[in-house]
Parts: sequence; structure tokens; C-alpha cells
Amino acid sequence: MKILMIGDVVGKGGRKTLSTLLPELIEEQKINFVIAQGENSAGGFGITKKTSREFFDCGVDVITSGNHIWDKPDIFEELDVIDSKILRPNNYPKTKPGTGIFFNNEIIVINLMGSVWMGEIESPFDSISSILDELPNVPIFIDFHAEATSEKAALAWYLDGRISALVGTHTHVPTSDNKILPNGTGFVSDLGMVGGKNSILGMDKDASINRFFNGKRSRMNPVEKGDMVFNSVLIEIDKSNKKTKSITRLDREIHI
Repeated sequence: MKILMIGDVVGKGGRKTLSTLLPELIEEQKINFVIAQGENSAGGFGITKKTSREFFDCGVDVITSGNHIWDKPDIFEELDVIDSKILRPNNYPKTKPGTGIFFNNEIIVINLMGSVWMGEIESPFDSISSILDELPNVPIFIDFHAEATSEKAALAWYLDGRISALVGTHTHVPTSDNKILPNGTGFVSDLGMVGGKNSILGMDKDASINRFFNGKRSRMNPVEKGDMVFNSVLIEIDKSNKKTKSITRLDREIHI
């Protein structure tokens, strides 16, 4: 069983890159299931019904998110649909729209958010501990949307052997520490992003640079044209024991 987990898709340029590359990657790599991080897909901040449809139309099966999931209220209704394939972090309060868990007979996808430098939120360790023993006996994949690399690694080691894989998102910077932990859980600190190569985290670099000089928060716009990067990892699972057989970076570049 091959699962592709894709980093934060940033704006229109990221969506165009996703729709261009994903269908051929699915065919080329014989991918069975695709999970993509979508919280930056609408103008760089949030996700909408329209941008989510673009994900699904090109082959994404489940969309995960993070702290920007609340930026576009247009998506709230979609989060509350029964068996929604758009997730928000499961450790947000239950009063918030939606859920952080998707499951069917073959796979479980869980979305969590870090508690270090990410604002007030329930501990992701407590959140996953409270539900793990009640989940069906199928492969479990976690998108852990967090700032601190140490928190991502700590949760992966804590869950080693109890889930199939945990990947980090949020920093938009791909890490090369993909590995299989001793008890069979695949891990990478950050998937990276899908967006402008000559950018700062997928956004116009000049606005970011100016902020460091004058401290003023000018509008941040995603890079929409030019050289683009596609960051992801391909995870192969042994269905007999739900453990990771391989976890490999799958990165591409194109010009749009």
C-alpha cells in the first residue's frame, strides 16, 4: 500500500503545480491514497470550497490543515459534512466545526496541531492518547502541524509502533530526516510545501524582507508563476502489520 503525503500547498501557484504533477505521479508510482496539506491554498491563508474541489479533482483523497483553517469561513460548512475529507486539527475544542479524523475500512488519517509556539490548544499528546485505543485496526497516518521540530519528533517516538507514520507540516521547509523508527513508524519532521521556489515560504520575498527592516506587516501574496517546487514523501506500508516498509522523499520542480 503506497501513501503520498504532500506538504503545504500555497496559493494559486501551488494549486496549479499540484494539479499538473499529481495525476502523473499517482500513475507513475502506483499510489493508492493521497493526503495533502491545504490550509494555505486560498491566497496563502485558509482554504475554500473552490480550492478544496481543485485538490479532489486532481487526485487528493484527504485534505489536512492547521492554524489557518479558520481564515476563510466559507469552508466551515464543508468541515461539518458527515465523513468529511477536509480535516481540522483534532485537538481544537469540540465546539469548533469539523473533526480531525478520517477513516474507512483501509486507512485512518488524523490531523493534529502542535502546542509549542502555536497558541492556546489542547496537548496533542493527550488528544491522540485519548482516542488511539478506540480506533479500528487499520494503518494510521498523522499530519502533525507544528512549529517545533522537537515536538514533532517527540510525538513520533511516543507513538512508534502504534501508528504507521507521522509527518510534520507547517514550516514549508522540507527536511531530510525521513526514517523508520525501531517499531515500524515512518517519520519526517516536515514535508515542505508546494509553491514558488524563489520565494519565502511560498510568499513574495520582498514583502517578507521589508518586514524585517521596518517591522510593518504588509500584505503577503503567494508566488503564482515561475519555478515551482513540489515537496512530498511516499510511504509504503506492509498491510499485514501496518508498519512502514519505506519512506522516501518525492520532490519535483516545474516551471509554470
